[in-house]
Amino acid sequence: MSASTSCSAALQTLRRGERLPLETVRALGEEHPAEFFRIIVEALADSFDPAQAEAYEDLMQPWIPSAQRNTVRQKIPEWVETVYVLSRVTLGSDIKITGVILDAMKTRFPEADIVLVGGRKSAELFAADARIRHLEAEYPRVGPVSARIEFAYQLRSVLEGKNRIVVDPDSRLTQLGLIPACEPESYFHFPSRTTGSDSSANLSDLTKSWLRETFGTSGEAYVSPQPVPADCEHPSVSVSLGVGGNESKRIRGAFEAHLIRTLGERHKAVWIDRGAGGEEAQRVSDAATQSGAAGRVRFWGGSFAGFVSIIAQSDFYVGYDSAGQHAAAAAGIPLVSIFAGANSTRFRNRWAPSGSAKATVINADEIAPEAILKAIALSSP
Repeated sequence: MSASTSCSAALQTLRRGERLPLETVRALGEEHPAEFFRIIVEALADSFDPAQAEAYEDLMQPWIPSAQRNTVRQKIPEWVETVYVLSRVTLGSDIKITGVILDAMKTRFPEADIVLVGGRKSAELFAADARIRHLEAEYPRVGPVSARIEFAYQLRSVLEGKNRIVVDPDSRLTQLGLIPACEPESYFHFPSRTTGSDSSANLSDLTKSWLRETFGTSGEAYVSPQPVPADCEHPSVSVSLGVGGNESKRIRGAFEAHLIRTLGERHKAVWIDRGAGGEEAQRVSDAATQSGAAGRVRFWGGSFAGFVSIIAQSDFYVGYDSAGQHAAAAAGIPLVSIFAGANSTRFRNRWAPSGSAKATVINADEIAPEAILKAIALSSP
């Protein structure tokens, strides 16, 4: 039996409310960690179902046998010297959720040192904000579960200092809060998977509500990368066709070439992100060539933060469900987000882009490609 098949079978067992033998779970997590996280852990988290969140905690028992939620009442010191805000690891959620928290912490603690704890790519999203300092903590996204657990315990030793608090937005750094990053009274954990379980509210709104209840203030999602000059004519549109390896998010066939053609007919410059390179870069290059609008296409091949700067200078944004949509929403850019392969309506509502400008979300599982292109043309400013 393949690792994917074994993990899929394990997920179905958990969803039936049954428990797996600890030795089975440990073997999957240590020998097949990629499938373990992609097929089991992400599916349980993305359900936004309290019962499946509890199943996740049971799942982690082989590595965190004493895992339990913090029941100690948190206390904000009279004087807060440092606020550590943990990264969510993925760039889109660091804009949509972590960015809201950073913004709120700047307001709530105007004299404190606000520290984003996470990887370099996440820190680059806020590099031009003088109020945000970066503490490098590159989460091991490959390797056995035991190595990731060890990382979380090591993290606790570096988040030191008097009069400091730690804000955890349900971070993978702590395995979604199962390993608190400091003493309980100073640890503020946002339970993003169970908050608002009786609603389909957007994650940005849920984050803001939690901040108001916990800190008496809230914030807005924002981006502040180092600026990159976008030497192009207006109107311009920025486009991201990356799917992070999840092919179910894509619309196949000639859709991408037709999309670029449609955008090229309405915009003088079409900025396309080449993503991580390799197959993805080749795919968007081929689509641009086939579109007949290659003369208006500009490719971005640098960092994601650099592309965020391009997005912020554009007049419009179009892309699959990915980090780019959240960057556009945070920058106040009108956008169209194409959702395909979403596992539920609640998932789509939770992760839909949310910002000050108009955001059109298209359920590509229910609309034909031709209708999607028409909707995008009608939404284009």
